[in-house]
Amino acid sequence: MLEVKRVSKSYTTPRGPLEILSDVSLSLSRGDAVAIMGPSGSGKSTLLYILGALEPPSAGTVTLDGHNPFELPEKQLAAFRNKQVGFVFQDHCLLPQCSVLENVLVPTLVAETRNQVEQRARELLDRVGLRERIDHKPGELSGGEQQRVAIARALIREPLLLLCDEPTGNLDHESAETVASMLLELHRSQQTILVLVTHNAELAAKFPLRLALTERHLNRV
Repeated sequence: MLEVKRVSKSYTTPRGPLEILSDVSLSLSRGDAVAIMGPSGSGKSTLLYILGALEPPSAGTVTLDGHNPFELPEKQLAAFRNKQVGFVFQDHCLLPQCSVLENVLVPTLVAETRNQVEQRARELLDRVGLRERIDHKPGELSGGEQQRVAIARALIREPLLLLCDEPTGNLDHESAETVASMLLELHRSQQTILVLVTHNAELAAKFPLRLALTERHLNRV
């Protein structure tokens, strides 16, 4: 379960504190999927980074599977994030010098035995329709294909929490539809907790739960 309790985030500036999030609470169980909408600059990405333990809140708590990651030492925090959280960003962030298969395997370099994890990587790439592109470099793929590689990479360690930051923002409509469908299909089959942030109402409409981040607060649509 993901429990977010009264989370706030502010930054110190020369003109005083800049408040980004205020008193945000959220509770999600395995298998839940939520789309969080809001305009650019509303704090959507900041909230996602806090949920993924990339950035600490200024106040409030975040627990995933009963653990507060911000209470962990740095090395344990990195290991927790690597195992429990998968990330898909607007920019796929693939390594250009590595093959599709190698990119998917990157999060496992300090994890499972090679044979087990490589088989899982191949299965995931098959699921996202890239069986025939497994030895290609990212530069040889379309934008939609690159994002499908990023989804497979995010799921390679079977994380409990899958976080997506505008995953279709750089794609044409057809590619965006394909990526969104695959993302939701894999979420359902693996029963992750899926949190996606977007300003795309058409994408958000595919999700059973939709929230809006406005004026630093999270509200049901």
